[in-house]
Amino acid sequence: MPTPADKTMFEIYREADYARQYRVVYFTDLDEHNKETEINRAAAGEHFFDGFLANLRKDEGKKKVNELVARLNRGESLSPEIIEQELRAMNVMAD
Repeated sequence: MPTPADKTMFEIYREADYARQYRVVYFTDLDEHNKETEINRAAAGEHFFDGFLANLRKDEGKKKVNELVARLNRGESLSPEIIEQELRAMNVMAD
């Protein structure tokens, strides 16, 4: 069973400002310089999806998450369930 150190926590959210762009934050990768700012941005936005990426496939997982966020920002209609299905199909999600 993976431990918290074996996975990267992330959230996809929608900005609350006029642009309403989707963004992703990888909480586990934040450092002291950007932690507070990024957490506050995510908290001010509208939650869309969250989960954990397995660190063994983190780079591949981040690439896919970033692609999904880009698709959302282009207007593609993706539900949280579809996002989870696509990430699980790639075997990058950690439970």
